[in-house]
Amino acid sequence: MIDRDRQRGALIGLAVGDALGAPVEFQPPQSFMPVTDFNWGGPFGLEPGQWTDDTSMALALADSMAQSDWDLDDQLRRYLSWYQTGEYSVTGQCFDIGFTTAAALRRFQQVQDARRSGDPAEHSSGNGSIMRLAPVAIRYADLFPDSIDKLAGLAAESSLTTHASPQCLSACRYMALLLVGLIHGIDRRELLDPAWPPLQRLRESEPLHREIEMIVSGSYRDKQPPEIQGSGYVIQCLEAALWAFHDATDFREAVLRAVNLGDDADTTGAVCGQLAGACWGESGIPSTWLQRLGRFDLIESALAGLGVSSAH
Repeated sequence: MIDRDRQRGALIGLAVGDALGAPVEFQPPQSFMPVTDFNWGGPFGLEPGQWTDDTSMALALADSMAQSDWDLDDQLRRYLSWYQTGEYSVTGQCFDIGFTTAAALRRFQQVQDARRSGDPAEHSSGNGSIMRLAPVAIRYADLFPDSIDKLAGLAAESSLTTHASPQCLSACRYMALLLVGLIHGIDRRELLDPAWPPLQRLRESEPLHREIEMIVSGSYRDKQPPEIQGSGYVIQCLEAALWAFHDATDFREAVLRAVNLGDDADTTGAVCGQLAGACWGESGIPSTWLQRLGRFDLIESALAGLGVSSAH
């Protein structure tokens, strides 16, 4: 059964993880005091609770889905609005954007075709599409468990616009299934089992990339930092987020483990925050973080557009 608290938690958790990691983004692991709360600073001089491009792009995606149903060109036009005018930004300006995303947006301006804007090359396998994925899982949670192939197809299309490599498309397919399973209240141990029946059906619709299969098989369970890396590479990012999430006792422990890996800390936090938020729900996120999260009005508006407005 779809759980509204878990749906809301997936997007709010994304923003919280993003905001926790932002002050230590680009810093090598163990080169900073361990993150325990929202902090000032980082490369963009943000205030405590403010978030970065991960959340901005998720809000743009959610807004597109609310206003235009499923239109890839519209999704990219909204990303362009963020890039060019600062719409969906916590500060009113676009201050942080990945190279692969920026290149895709420039290409879209030239070709005006979202399906040809993302770079399919393997060297362009950044984490910029898994970081914003939550709105897809929230909006299409009802496709589980009967239409897993359709859910996976939409998740892959959401990546195609900016991150079209096989690794990125496959990562989004797998992560969307995990998020929707969590939103339905499936036990975490069950859905992380490589033999989970819905996962088998996902593979039958289209095989997962071999590097994603390594994660599915539990590669993160047998590693510790520095083997686990919060890097910008989609495979390492997803592996790091699952490492932080899979045996954490609560939302707080999961996201703090993720962001304290350093490097691309905001995105590792955002990816883990989606999973942890879908697992423990909005109600499982510490209230002090909810109260101090930047521009919660923008997040609440996106949730309302997705049909999961607050009950309060």
